Amino acid sequence: MKNFKIGRHEIGLGKSTFLVAEMSGNHGGKIEKAIEIIHAAKAAGADAIKLQTYTADTITLKSSKPDFKLPPGPWEDYSTLHDLYQEAYTPWEWHEQLFNEARKIGLDIFSSPFDHTAVDFLEQFNPTVYKLASPEITDIPLIAKMAQTGKPIIISSGIATLEDLELAVETLRANGCDKFIMLKCTTAYPSPLDEVNLRTMVDMAQKFDCFVGVSDHTLGTTVPLAATTLGASMIEKHFTITKAEETVDSFFSLDQEEFSQMVTQVRNVELCLGKVDYELSSKAKLNLGGRRSLYISKNMSKGDIITPQNVRSVRPSHGLHPKYYSQVLGKKVKCDLEIGDRLTLEAIEL
Repeated sequence: MKNFKIGRHEIGLGKSTFLVAEMSGNHGGKIEKAIEIIHAAKAAGADAIKLQTYTADTITLKSSKPDFKLPPGPWEDYSTLHDLYQEAYTPWEWHEQLFNEARKIGLDIFSSPFDHTAVDFLEQFNPTVYKLASPEITDIPLIAKMAQTGKPIIISSGIATLEDLELAVETLRANGCDKFIMLKCTTAYPSPLDEVNLRTMVDMAQKFDCFVGVSDHTLGTTVPLAATTLGASMIEKHFTITKAEETVDSFFSLDQEEFSQMVTQVRNVELCLGKVDYELSSKAKLNLGGRRSLYISKNMSKGDIITPQNVRSVRPSHGLHPKYYSQVLGKKVKCDLEIGDRLTLEAIEL
């Protein structure tokens, strides 16, 4: 796949990792908090802030039948799916202000649309990219509609089978989208480290000929750093300003300080990865003297024969290269030599 841009950020091998702060429902239903999160994400070093565009009624039904009850887990207090999404959604009337606020401070902003109406709604803000949430991986008409916008697409694999991903990619390409990122995701909150399976991310890149990354729900920053070393083009983490303010997703989100630390760590890993380069750095060259070379280790007189007792390979590197050692053994020297003198070809009868 060829490099492409999301806003001002270039996606490609060897390019800096696209670091995305997921707001989700961490605004707690307050637009002032949502704006504060945008500014905090920018201060923490995020490249983009991501929203979720749905309402409780566009994503589920208002029903208390068993199918719509939440299973035991972190959100069981909300009783039904509708209750949870009513608490967590980002009001659509906020979007214009949030898009404007993020762009005003130079932070990219985009969203996950959860149905056709959300795509139509978001198009008025001309987002730089769309993200397909993993529960929507089977909504083929939605994938087609997103692809037809001409925007790059981010696909999350959280609850997708290999067959689901194959069909999603086939749908994207059939609808004109050849710019996409596939994110390895583990849908558990928080996710156990032994279920992350980052090697799958590497396989995705090869299998689907695409750029890859992680949508990470683990605690901490281990997974983002490991993913960076494996070639992740994007990392997404849920973001909150402080965990002292409990919201629907705060318990597995990074706070501002943690996200900032992650950004620094990822950028440092990128510096370490560098490029394929066998040339010595300028600082490494300063230490060339530390290599070994051939020196006189016992006083010698003109005509003496070079032996392992009077010539040794030692540090520093100013004498004859050690590759000549076997060739000079048994040869005579042309002059007197003292311990610590460099052995040179000019001093040897060849």
